[in-house]
Amino acid sequence: MKMPVLLIVDDEKPTRDALRMGFQDDYEVYTAANLSQAVTLLKEESPDLVLTDLRLGGESGMDVLKAGASLPQPPKSIMMTAYGSVDAAVAAMKQGAYDFVTKPLNLDAVELVLKRALHTRNLETANQELTTRIQADSGLQKLLGRSTAMEHVFSVIRQVAPSRTTVLIEGESGTGKELVAQAIHSLSGRPENKFVAVNCAALSPQLLESELFGHEKGSFTGAGQRRIGRFEQADGGTIFLDEIGEIDAGTQVRLLRVLSERTIERVGSNTPIPVNVRIIAATNKSLKKLVQEGKFREDLYFRLNVVHIQMPPLRDRQEDVLLLATAFLKEFARENNREFKPLSHDAMEAVRNYPWPGNVRELRTAMEHGVVMSNSGKIELTHLPRYLHAPQRTEAPDRTVREPVPDNEASTQNGLVPAGVLNLSLLERNAIQQALAQSNGNRTAAAHLLGISRRTLQRKLQDTQPS
Repeated sequence: MKMPVLLIVDDEKPTRDALRMGFQDDYEVYTAANLSQAVTLLKEESPDLVLTDLRLGGESGMDVLKAGASLPQPPKSIMMTAYGSVDAAVAAMKQGAYDFVTKPLNLDAVELVLKRALHTRNLETANQELTTRIQADSGLQKLLGRSTAMEHVFSVIRQVAPSRTTVLIEGESGTGKELVAQAIHSLSGRPENKFVAVNCAALSPQLLESELFGHEKGSFTGAGQRRIGRFEQADGGTIFLDEIGEIDAGTQVRLLRVLSERTIERVGSNTPIPVNVRIIAATNKSLKKLVQEGKFREDLYFRLNVVHIQMPPLRDRQEDVLLLATAFLKEFARENNREFKPLSHDAMEAVRNYPWPGNVRELRTAMEHGVVMSNSGKIELTHLPRYLHAPQRTEAPDRTVREPVPDNEASTQNGLVPAGVLNLSLLERNAIQQALAQSNGNRTAAAHLLGISRRTLQRKLQDTQPS
């Protein structure tokens, strides 16, 4: 077990030696004769306890006290004062000293004060560690879920968080990729350090390089002063690169260098700047596929993909939907100063059966809508967005496709295309209309029902418009 560290500060050598000999069996003891030595040892050794004289020649032990208080983990300080200097000792305690002892010293009395101070510091340290763990757990709890898919995600987060390993998170938009990155940072052991997020798709290549790496004054038009980039801002913490698949070839090269050398260069400078930062990247695309298409560097992909986390879409987390919905209802009830209201049976069934093409983000928005619009004791189906009102049909379709037929197809009757008549254009148009009807006009949901992208659906709708 590591011995506690004690720093003794006194300008009289006999006193320093006597105290060191008296406590060296129970403490790792360091001694300083003046303020300068004391400040150096405070920074280098991070003592648990400081025992300092009030008068240090022409200097003051109060300055030792202040230097210790400025440390990330301040020691407990005990002030030594001459007999009769009680007022000065009280003033020291007001400045943060744990206690004081008077000279001439009684080693037994000093030992008792040191033990009490160390016990107090240990309790405070344990409480801080517990608080940190609770905060970290809270960060993880934002990722609600009890499905097998999410349990796997939780397991990987807990395993990888304490390391400095680069992590790549892939998954559809709205699945919670940034929450995963925040949870990894929270559980990293350094959650007090910065978590810096950058949306790589939101900036042009030149602006993205400046945003990530910074720039020097005059490095390009509009660069009126030096800018510190996000990598430098995140030094000691975590940088989250969202939509990493959107970065251009030049930025890919610079990012590869950061990953391999752990240095950056500001735009307009050739001076390498070391950075101690953990990189977590995310994308709603398949980077492996982008590599195969020649749109993403293979060596950068391998550097990013040290640990891979695949976020499951909400449609594959059926058992999590109502759990998440309830959590969001409680959240928005608090934010809007309203009483929590549960979902009615009909609303619950609609939420459970809807495919949620927008994933958790869409579910969250729908629950906020329900909280705001509810005027009864429960969140009714009518309080939810309209696209949830239409039943989600899972039964087999009719064998007859109901579609108006052009005039030159007069052999059909009542506007129906009999089964077996394979007019692909009419069948496709009818399928689109049915999907739109089922999703109450929501094109994203309709595209999901059809198994195509929203962009493809948009194009098909334009193609089927009458000329």
